[in-house]
Amino acid sequence: MTQNPEIEPGIPAPLNSAEVTDLESLDQGTYSELRTARSEARLELDGSWHQISPRYVVSQILQNVIFVAFVLAVALVLALVLHQTWVWIPAGVVVLITLITLIILPRQAKAIGYMLRADDIVFRKGILWQRMIAVPYGRMQLVDITQGPLDRAFGVTQLKMVTAAATTGVQIPGLTQAASEALRDTLIEVAETRRTGL
Repeated sequence: MTQNPEIEPGIPAPLNSAEVTDLESLDQGTYSELRTARSEARLELDGSWHQISPRYVVSQILQNVIFVAFVLAVALVLALVLHQTWVWIPAGVVVLITLITLIILPRQAKAIGYMLRADDIVFRKGILWQRMIAVPYGRMQLVDITQGPLDRAFGVTQLKMVTAAATTGVQIPGLTQAASEALRDTLIEVAETRRTGL
């Protein structure tokens, strides 16, 4: 077996486009510009950020509208049938929190991104409370794609990566079906080549 003379032994080769199953599908139907923090300029990340689909926001809005309608229907039944007028206070609080969440949801969705690097995948989310997680390829134990009924209707999925340490597990919401399948296949393929002892 011959080694590449440019790569030192024991150092994994950088992730190249040949290792990514379908690179173009990662960016189809996604946001065009990632909202980044001012402090992120200090970080030296190689690669490029990939984003989620705007259809994720529509799906989440519809799910929350259904939830609000359910809360109001329950409150109405309790107030009219059982004469429990106090129920409007918790129902109002739940509806208010849900509406505030819906207002900031588009900005939050634009701040979600992931980057495929040489040895790990970096996931970032959040505007005020920012979180950035790097998951080494060799530590991945499971890559799972899930879809709820409304997500399926809008063509979005959630990809979950499980590692040995529960705190480093990552869930990327709002991926298109093609992007989640391409990312899953890529992560499985690269994880096999980067497998390390646990």
